[in-house]
Amino acid sequence: MMASDDVELPDLAREGTAGDGRALLQSDQAPDGDVRRSASDLEAVFDVPVTVSAVLGKSAMEVSHLLKLGRGAIVELDRKIGEAIDIYVNDRLVARGEVVLVEDRLGVTMTEIIKTGQS
Repeated sequence: MMASDDVELPDLAREGTAGDGRALLQSDQAPDGDVRRSASDLEAVFDVPVTVSAVLGKSAMEVSHLLKLGRGAIVELDRKIGEAIDIYVNDRLVARGEVVLVEDRLGVTMTEIIKTGQS
């Protein structure tokens, strides 16, 4: 991996040590005492497949109404224009973001990372 691809990550170290006394996750110590991490520390999980979903909104309706929907039908969602969308990874809310246009495709830019327990 090229050095320009390295990004700063939050502290991923677990408290404690392995059975032989080694630290569970070792990295360079920064001068101010903070542990420095980079994307290369996660290289072992780079090939693990995940499902990413960007949810624009939700709507509830009866099956009979759903079956009547046709081309051009409009389904009202629970979100307003400009409101943040939810970003899920493996069915777990991890971020909120905005829809953006990238050339002729839709994309999502993350504006807020959801910490564990906030979802």
